[in-house]
Amino acid sequence: MSSKKIALVTGGYTAESDVSFKSAEFVHQQLDKSQYEVYQITIAADSWFHVGDNGVRYPVNRDNFTLPLDGHTIWFDLAFIMLHGSPGEDGRLQGYLDMVGVPYTSCDALTSALTMNKAYTKAVLADIPDLHLAKSVLLFDGQRDEAIDLIQRELSLPYFVKPNAGGSSIGMSKVKVEEELPQAIEKAFNAENTGKQVIVEEFVAGREFSVGVYRRPDGLFVLPASEVITEREFFDFEAKYVPGLTKEVTPAELTEKQRARIERLVKAIYTRLNCKGMVRIDFFLESNTDRFYFIEINTIPGQTEQSFIPQQVRAAGMTETAFYGELIEQSLAFKS
Repeated sequence: MSSKKIALVTGGYTAESDVSFKSAEFVHQQLDKSQYEVYQITIAADSWFHVGDNGVRYPVNRDNFTLPLDGHTIWFDLAFIMLHGSPGEDGRLQGYLDMVGVPYTSCDALTSALTMNKAYTKAVLADIPDLHLAKSVLLFDGQRDEAIDLIQRELSLPYFVKPNAGGSSIGMSKVKVEEELPQAIEKAFNAENTGKQVIVEEFVAGREFSVGVYRRPDGLFVLPASEVITEREFFDFEAKYVPGLTKEVTPAELTEKQRARIERLVKAIYTRLNCKGMVRIDFFLESNTDRFYFIEINTIPGQTEQSFIPQQVRAAGMTETAFYGELIEQSLAFKS
């Protein structure tokens, strides 16, 4: 049987592209080359291309997502999307792949677009039992002048201010005094390619957890949770990607009741949002109340060696090679 041809898609239009390349490199290392013929496809604002072993850049034919390569054409069986931010995480790439008939490993176009919007996601999840949501205000670009009055009227300090459609904590600030608010709002609005929307949330004091989940043939499988412990004000870009700034404990120390509750919440969120493939869901466990507060969902989670999902895969007793193979086979089975 011939190997399946996999387009490992990476790059992107945002500041997260550097992380995308690192994730794609790790996935490429782990994929079983005896089963999969893997071609890394870079999506940049000005071109889509594959760099061959000879260093030559081969452009992708965007009419049908094929790769003309040295006199023959590669038709892909599947796109393994490892592109954080736009257009890989906001539904644009998924919509295109749907149109040209290429299956892919992530959530579909509608779910990807919805979950990229933090405020809209919270609205859809609002009535899930035992799931708590921090009080928040959504700001559109035309509301900059009235933003401060609106926030002060609706919310109490401290605040988290972040782009409504961003990732990797880019453009995010923790505001502890009102004087810091104008600069935080501008920083969030000005984050590149995040849609000119800002969400401001009341701060929830507690422990922070990140939990991966994906679909197996026999149903949803929740990976062991990770706890994030950082000395910084919050789990910002540097805390996520600079070694030594954060301690991550996998599996997290949770009681049996807490573990069962978080597993139930993760499955409910995955189902409510009609997710596919692997996703990662982040929570706060509020101090003194034992309430789980939803932070956000990530439909293209980072896949560097130190990222949460690979940590959790190993903690569950699997190899990344087997895990990525499962994702590919499930995506192909879903198509058929």
